[in-house]
Amino acid sequence: MPLRLARSNLAALGTRARIPAYAAADLRGGIVHIGVGNFHRAHQAVYLDDLFGSGVDRDWGLIGAGVHADDDAMRRDLSAQDLLTTVVEQDVRRSDVRITGSMVDFLPAGDADAILARLDDPAIRIVSLTITEGGYYMDPATQRFDATHPDIRADAIALDGIPDAPRSARPRTVFGLLVAALLRRRAAGITPFTVLSCDNVQGNGEVTRNAVAGVASLVSPTLAQWVQECVAFPGSMVDRITPATTDRERALLAKTHGIVDARPVFCEAFRQWVVEDRFPAGRPALENVGVQFVTDVQPFERMKIRILNGGHAAIAYPAGLLDIHFVHEAMQEPLINAFLSKLLDDEIIPCVPPVPSTDLQRYKAQVIERFGNPAIGDTIRRLCQDGSNRQPKFILPSVASRLAEGRSIDGLALVGALWCRYCHGETESGAAIEPNDPNWSRLRAVAIEARRDPRAWLGMTDIFGDVGANPVYAGAFCRALERVWQEGSRAVLARYVDAFAASA
Repeated sequence: MPLRLARSNLAALGTRARIPAYAAADLRGGIVHIGVGNFHRAHQAVYLDDLFGSGVDRDWGLIGAGVHADDDAMRRDLSAQDLLTTVVEQDVRRSDVRITGSMVDFLPAGDADAILARLDDPAIRIVSLTITEGGYYMDPATQRFDATHPDIRADAIALDGIPDAPRSARPRTVFGLLVAALLRRRAAGITPFTVLSCDNVQGNGEVTRNAVAGVASLVSPTLAQWVQECVAFPGSMVDRITPATTDRERALLAKTHGIVDARPVFCEAFRQWVVEDRFPAGRPALENVGVQFVTDVQPFERMKIRILNGGHAAIAYPAGLLDIHFVHEAMQEPLINAFLSKLLDDEIIPCVPPVPSTDLQRYKAQVIERFGNPAIGDTIRRLCQDGSNRQPKFILPSVASRLAEGRSIDGLALVGALWCRYCHGETESGAAIEPNDPNWSRLRAVAIEARRDPRAWLGMTDIFGDVGANPVYAGAFCRALERVWQEGSRAVLARYVDAFAASA
């Protein structure tokens, strides 16, 4: 008989899953984490669960927080099961089920007073973030913080940074809340917390610093300078393929493992976390459980973002156009598999600088094997999501590097063309593609125009920046998009895989 996930049932659940080797009363909060989604609960929360289970650093318990309605739905579901999560780690050979208990509290989403009160506590020494690639208020073309965004302007008003503007009650964005909390801690003489981004954003530490300092600069230049000089923003590289949870996963957990969990997480067995060791307020000893601390994370994150995340973007759109549902099914399609391998070898890996103690070809082979894992049920739709934020971060940096070196970008241009064709809104079979991007209406309108004039797509300078105006890239993109419409995705993939056709 399935058992509901709850602390009162942990003893009985111990026959069905690994359970925490500590009690809730053993933990004290030390980290406020903003953005409690599946990835966080499959990654950071798991590392901390391992650490607490070893009997050390139990004053670093997680306190969840968020600013969106989805965060409050997560809070309600997790609170109903005593903040426990079932994590199912899967590969082709095994399925390992564990229950994590590293979270000690979850603050009401969007409740600025509750969040700020907790951030006033000197025991909170780290604020970590998984707010998605699109949550950093970056201009897609320049990849710089956009201080003109209406949300940021509203928070500047709330922080009294814009004279003579109507006051709002409290800041509402993550960065407005962080600035308000840092202001309060500075006034009270409390050491600033460290801000740790755990998102797939290249230079995520610097990006986060620029966002916090950018909001602070709207309050006062002196505050912005203090943030730059006194608050630590270590960079990090995070990695674990973690699909979205659906009724499928909930039913599978109940049927196969006898656990009823409203928010289980199914993920691959692989995980990696590389972090710059800059934590002036202290940190948990996560190196004891497999986290790699380094002086510079950039080589690792560039490798991961360009090869793994770029690889995901490369297979997503042809698979979506071919009505393929799961990622592992896409990897079973010979043309998509060959396209990915050739693109990585010919155009992406050559512009990835060396990474300490890492063989890039071995890393590539590992990535391809992970993509092909049938156990985790990752979906193509998830990979296709939010392309307007992901393409500038995962694909266009490789394009810019190749152009600067005078090298071919035919495969990378084809990735962009397939994305454009996907945004047209229907697969090659004629099936409708449901909106899958915050900017879907705009993207679809431009994609429809681009069928007649491919350069219309590159005219979105807020996404493409200078790359779209480069004649080499523009020519390759236009040729690719015209062929996608004329011949279909299978034919253009075959054309690219055949080396002779790259310059045809």
